[in-house]
Amino acid sequence: MLYCQRLDFLAARTDLRDERLLAVDPGADVPAIRAALASWDATCTGSGAAAGVSQGERFRWLVAPRSTVLRAGPVHMGLAADPSQELDRLVKLLVSV
Repeated sequence: MLYCQRLDFLAARTDLRDERLLAVDPGADVPAIRAALASWDATCTGSGAAAGVSQGERFRWLVAPRSTVLRAGPVHMGLAADPSQELDRLVKLLVSV
């Protein structure tokens, strides 16, 4: 997930591979996890329950520590000229293999 207030950017990228998830937890509810991941995208775009909520509030909502199906890691600050390109780079570096 990457948020840039100055450039009005909030997006999340995910990479769920069923076979890897099921290798770790054969009983995992893959459709429920996919739905939870889709809810992050909906929140980033401001649709669904996030309609009418500011982008900053949506970001804080997504990264708030709580017990749910999905939990964001610690928030880190940085600089990027193109947030979308940087998010793609981070996913390739940290998530996709």
